[in-house]
Amino acid sequence: MTTIDQDAVPPLRFADVRGSRLAYQDFGTGPTVVVAIPPTAQNVEMAWDWPDVRAMLERFGSFSRFVVFDKRGTGCSDRRSRVNAIDERIDDVRAVMDAAGVDRAHFFVQSEGGPMALLFAATYPERVLSLTLHGSYACLVPDDTTDAELAAIRERHALFASQWGTPDSTVVDRFAPSLASNPAFRAWHQRYERNSASTESLRDLLELSLEMDVREVLPTLDVPTLVLHRTDDRIVPVEYGRELAAAIPGARIVELEGDDHFGYAGDVDTWMDEFERFVTGSVQPRNDEAVLEHRVRIVTLGRFAVEVDGEDVPASAWGSRRARQLCKRLVAARGWPVTRDELIDMLWPDEADMARLSARLSVQLSGVRRVLGGGVIADRQSVRLDLDEVSTDLEAFHQAADDAAIVASYTGEFLPEDRYDDWTSGVRDEARS
Repeated sequence: MTTIDQDAVPPLRFADVRGSRLAYQDFGTGPTVVVAIPPTAQNVEMAWDWPDVRAMLERFGSFSRFVVFDKRGTGCSDRRSRVNAIDERIDDVRAVMDAAGVDRAHFFVQSEGGPMALLFAATYPERVLSLTLHGSYACLVPDDTTDAELAAIRERHALFASQWGTPDSTVVDRFAPSLASNPAFRAWHQRYERNSASTESLRDLLELSLEMDVREVLPTLDVPTLVLHRTDDRIVPVEYGRELAAAIPGARIVELEGDDHFGYAGDVDTWMDEFERFVTGSVQPRNDEAVLEHRVRIVTLGRFAVEVDGEDVPASAWGSRRARQLCKRLVAARGWPVTRDELIDMLWPDEADMARLSARLSVQLSGVRRVLGGGVIADRQSVRLDLDEVSTDLEAFHQAADDAAIVASYTGEFLPEDRYDDWTSGVRDEARS
């Protein structure tokens, strides 16, 4: 087990299994042991290069001992090895646990890792403390799928594999749409794909995913199970998660807003809180919450900026102008809730499809949360800024104790670049007067 250094990447370790080596990492300081099976093809070492992925992994390591590995033929595992079938893969899971000295563990699995974990739990129930399935399924191909439909799926898979790791790759758009407008992430992920699997290995993985069907074992499972699923997941529809929860005795499902499939994209804190509470019984304050002396500050008087540790967040980090506008509107409300309908009308005044726009609002909210490091409280009806996590110059201005402090804190008009928007006028006039 390795303690996480702020800048370092946990060292790779290897488990020997039938003439091959499986790469894994073992890190974290918590007493709870979690074994993770990532989706499809990943690279456990390179994953730390992207800040959103690193933040998710560090969160795991803050409350658990976290063991994660690359499947055979992918990532840092031996790439010359063939991609194995599901019944062989459960032995690979056991080999990693044995190499890490883990007898029993909570399992966290995403996407295509779900069938592996479900079959492992049915085969070795004494080694599984609980199951958490994120955006996953038991069978990807419904019984009523026709031969023509299956052929069409295989054609799409072939195109997907041919574009893997190239500028034509559709992975970001389909699996992490909330990050799709970030060119730096798109470029990084294309390189990440090339370092995660060859085109040939990816084809094998996609073909094997069509063959996986572990529905028969679901009623036999006797293990606490949590199903996490985003309601607008573009890769695995939420109905698959509902079927899992309905078929596994005692399973509980938490449906989450958003359309990202990758766990680290979109709203991460909500599902991480659910998982941490599920495996530990509580959610511990994180370091950034415990020592926060308003590390994140929003400036709106004279200009708009978000400062993190005194440095302005670049405009490119927002991903879209709408996310910036959404943040501004929440600052103007000064911690009071703003209805989702009002926010949708502000951001998309000429569109009327509320169901689709609600999902798009969730995407923009994830962008705001990403920039602020949280700082947003949302429910089904409204959204507000969490002034316990984020400070604003507008609040400091209104809380100034005397005339001298008021004058010193008034550094210009409220959001001067948005002076023609109706929602800014009242705040601007009040501050000016």
